[in-house]
Amino acid sequence: MFKTMVNAWKIEDLRNKILFTLFIIFIYRLGNVIPIPMISQEGLAAMFGSFAQSGSTTFVGYLNMLTGGSFQQATIFALSISPYITASIIVQLLTMAIPALERMVKEGGEEGRKKQAAITRYATVALGLIQGFVYYVTLSRYNVIIDNNVWTAIIIIMTFSAGTALVMWLGELITNKGIGNGISMILFAGILSRLPAYISSAINYLSTAENLALAITIVVIMLPMALVMVGFVVWVSEAERRLPVQYAKRVVGRKVYGGQASFIPLKVNMTGVLPVIFASSIVSMPAIIASFFAPPAEGSFWAGFLKVTQAPSPVYIIFYVIFIIAFSFFYAYAQFNPIEIANNMKNNGGFIPGLRPGRPTAEYISRVMKNVTVMGALFLSLIAVLPILLSALDKNLGGMALGGTTLLIVVGVALETVRAMESQMLMRHYKGFLD
Repeated sequence: MFKTMVNAWKIEDLRNKILFTLFIIFIYRLGNVIPIPMISQEGLAAMFGSFAQSGSTTFVGYLNMLTGGSFQQATIFALSISPYITASIIVQLLTMAIPALERMVKEGGEEGRKKQAAITRYATVALGLIQGFVYYVTLSRYNVIIDNNVWTAIIIIMTFSAGTALVMWLGELITNKGIGNGISMILFAGILSRLPAYISSAINYLSTAENLALAITIVVIMLPMALVMVGFVVWVSEAERRLPVQYAKRVVGRKVYGGQASFIPLKVNMTGVLPVIFASSIVSMPAIIASFFAPPAEGSFWAGFLKVTQAPSPVYIIFYVIFIIAFSFFYAYAQFNPIEIANNMKNNGGFIPGLRPGRPTAEYISRVMKNVTVMGALFLSLIAVLPILLSALDKNLGGMALGGTTLLIVVGVALETVRAMESQMLMRHYKGFLD
């Protein structure tokens, strides 16, 4: 990885792309420290303190992870890319559910994809307005807003929505003129910006621990475990099952086409971190809804309900794993259609050795894909749940509950960025057929 970055820096065009990406990330981080107007910082701290007492730390931590900590500070980028992620998921679901949208994407080519991207942008702005309104209502209920009136509400909601649109635009600038996927890079930068806070919380945990020996033992065990998990995530992210494909020879005029051997790569972690993000959103719904109401009385039914639906409750973990597995299958089959792949192979004279083209090939691809997806879903579940189980050892380790999601995003974006650099260097060093 480091050798790739050094080699990329030596190429002027790539160096300019890297510097442009860093400049956009700097602008994004600058927006993360500019607070919205008419907000009381003392009231804001008291509000998030009440969230911690009501057991909503996992939900708040999830939003802070997506926003790089700006959600808890109520800055102009407080919503960050959260509306964009939700809008992308909704548009993908509608594309599969509405035949007209599916035809637009598949048959429209580049123009169809541009229309889908435009729909996603409009949906992002709409969701930014909705989430901005929800955040405003929450701030208003806890008396965080100074001089609260109609114009104040409009200013705050529009600021949140405009910040979301600006972050989306910055991500598109990175995608078009920088290195890697822009939205992924912004998410990556936000997570890395939380690293000093994680280190500070670890130091604070050691300094305030009642049993210092146990705390030191936990930290010493966690450090090598984190390195092992990073290696495991990289290994599984790069793992794939290759299905051999043979193409029959075809004679067209005086030329012979085909007769080549190839393979279909089936990634073990085909869906990336999307199932974990979406599952986190679903299982956090009770905490989201509870944040709009006064904390329930201790010992009441709703207090017990919120307790069992928060990490590290066994009910929370079970539903978390179920949703991760369900969304893994959903996204895997949404991205990779075995019937369509089998038909394309048949039309191009390709076949898997030992199988007839058509339906037998589709059934075989579907069976292999199901097995690979199960392994990928179990891998995601393990990485997502293991930090939650570790956080159950000590209530002061509650911030680790999202450590698996953070690790998946950071490693996935790093690998994606390195591959983008390698492809750019390969393109610039390719001599061509005339040399």
